[in-house]
Amino acid sequence: MNQGPYQPLKLRHRSAPVPIIQGGMGIGLSSYTLAGAVAREGGVGVLSSAALDRILSVRHGRKMRAREAAAQDVRDARFLSQGKGLIGMNVMVAVINQYEDSVLGAMDGGVDCIISGAGLPMSLPEIAMTHPRHDEVALVPIVSSGRALDLICRRWKRSGRLPDAVVVEGPLAGGHIAWREESEALDPANHLDRLLVDVIEVAAKWGSMPAIAAGGIYSSQDIKDAIAKGCAGVQMGTRFLATTESGANLNYKKMLVESTEDDIELASRPGSPCGMLFRVLKKSPFYQQALLRERAPKCDKGYLLNKGHCPSKHENEKTFCICNGLLSSIELNNSAEKNLYTVGHNAYRLDRIMSVHELMCELQELPVTDTATPLEVRAQDPLPLVNAGFVFEAKAAAPAHQEAVVES
Repeated sequence: MNQGPYQPLKLRHRSAPVPIIQGGMGIGLSSYTLAGAVAREGGVGVLSSAALDRILSVRHGRKMRAREAAAQDVRDARFLSQGKGLIGMNVMVAVINQYEDSVLGAMDGGVDCIISGAGLPMSLPEIAMTHPRHDEVALVPIVSSGRALDLICRRWKRSGRLPDAVVVEGPLAGGHIAWREESEALDPANHLDRLLVDVIEVAAKWGSMPAIAAGGIYSSQDIKDAIAKGCAGVQMGTRFLATTESGANLNYKKMLVESTEDDIELASRPGSPCGMLFRVLKKSPFYQQALLRERAPKCDKGYLLNKGHCPSKHENEKTFCICNGLLSSIELNNSAEKNLYTVGHNAYRLDRIMSVHELMCELQELPVTDTATPLEVRAQDPLPLVNAGFVFEAKAAAPAHQEAVVES
């Protein structure tokens, strides 16, 4: 690992040598191979808790529930990281049925930080405090306003815990963003630069926790600019989505590279079941099907919920089933379901698929020292673990490329 130009990012009691957090991209996109590779380069490799029961049951050849699956995913990523960098887990508030189990499972597995958004993670410290490792794990909310951070700090203070850092996510982020109307997302008042000023001011009131810029961060210059504005680091999703090690299928990655700015859309009607704007590639087969209302209402996975239920189970006028589309994009769904491709606004700037090592060198303006081409696999594939010498439990068979039978 080369020595880069940035200061380390401290998250509670541990530090990442490179202040770059790879964003948690739901349902197998931020796979253990991706998170492990980012951590190996000195950054913070982040897993996503969504659908891990399904993914890990296939990878390890035996049925796992959410808590066990989250723990094992952390262990798998850590194994590939070779003990370098940090491993985090992104747990979306909207995945309400598995929220607590995912937090505690990640802590069981030795995670370094829990990052939580897609809603305000008000209960996160209360859950974490029940775990023996509560003092070891950094708790990091994702917010898009100073007001949101202030609300979180007021609630968390009751548990005797404040955020160890805060991710400030602007409207150019991929997947779910905080706003419900496109006019709000496009309002100059919500530009990331303005949000940073707002949130950093509130953070100072509560003890100057590190601020991490997210949403539209693309280049080394963006990282320098964020640090100059008072940030301790950045979070990036789309750049890592287009790496060999990400869980996205090859067609997904090719469409990212070939996309233009006009190919990227904020889906709203139909949109996400949880009611937030959701940025997608317009040409995604699943999204095109949703726009034409050709897919009958159906939700048989039950991960992403709105007030305890998924409206996509009963209607297809306002919402579409994100879980099925994203499972297809990692090749872990039945063949009848089409692919859904979520992206950040800057996806149109991508011009090639590269390795995590190449990307981390580019972002630090360092020479590439490893020209080997990483193995390209999906999140459910155990081969990288096998090749690295991981010892599987005796009862675990070599997993096949098929949908795991787990309870939704």
